[in-house]
Amino acid sequence: MAHSRWPLLGLVLGALCIGLAPIFVRLTEVGPTAAAFWRLALACPLLLLAWSQRPERPAWSLLWPGLLFAGDLAVWHQSIHITTVANATLLANLQPAIVAAISVLFLGVRLTRGFVLGLGLAMSGAVILMADSLSVSMDQLSGDLLGVLTACFYAGYILTVAAARRGHHVVSVMAAATLVGATVLAPIAWASGETFWPVSARDWLILAGLAGVSHILGQGLIAWSLRHLSTQFSSVSLLIQPVAAAGFAWLLLAEPFGPWQAAGGAVVLAGILICRQSTPSRDADLNPTTASARGAP
Repeated sequence: MAHSRWPLLGLVLGALCIGLAPIFVRLTEVGPTAAAFWRLALACPLLLLAWSQRPERPAWSLLWPGLLFAGDLAVWHQSIHITTVANATLLANLQPAIVAAISVLFLGVRLTRGFVLGLGLAMSGAVILMADSLSVSMDQLSGDLLGVLTACFYAGYILTVAAARRGHHVVSVMAAATLVGATVLAPIAWASGETFWPVSARDWLILAGLAGVSHILGQGLIAWSLRHLSTQFSSVSLLIQPVAAAGFAWLLLAEPFGPWQAAGGAVVLAGILICRQSTPSRDADLNPTTASARGAP
């Protein structure tokens, strides 16, 4: 598995970069939906410039990641307003189970018992991580349902990026997804009634960090890794994100990180390690022969 070491490192680093996204969103003065728009809009120029240097032509398959990612961000930010942040985050991280279910039911993927055990362990760790902040109330049921819908959008995003990466360079996938996502989010953010325009140089820098670190670097590394690693394993590994977010909030925002959070993070990592030992290094979800024959790096 030595050949998958760098993609695995890229996946972990990408998840850590995404873990910084809640910190950027917390610090910015614009509304959460506007922050989602600026995250994509500010990333567009660099990604489109890089895409213009590629010989690849646009393809319809590149539209789906952007549409699903826009849905993921818009619905999740609405979920945060209606339910608790912990509930919204935990429910959004149901995506590994949804990816696994779609893979088995529709893509013909066979999961090992070890993988299922690791998946259950990792998701249990996520529950432990957020147990102190979770709440149950009928008043926030609609927000909780939006959190589940967020997980569905994100699972679709992961699967469509993995599919697109079989025939397209990571720059093409990222540029198309970012352009489509920004286009969809622009009217939603404008109509939301939130503060739309950044009001200070500090705010522009925070949004630039969200675009550069969390989106270009974070999502870019994940998209690159999905060409080389199992989609199912990759989706489970993204549970590093809430662990990283809790750690960054403790370091940068002085939010509590006690024994329960530490135990939850350890269980998540243990589950990911079990999944790692139970899945192949290269994705074989749709067509392994094609995946290995194409030249998309």
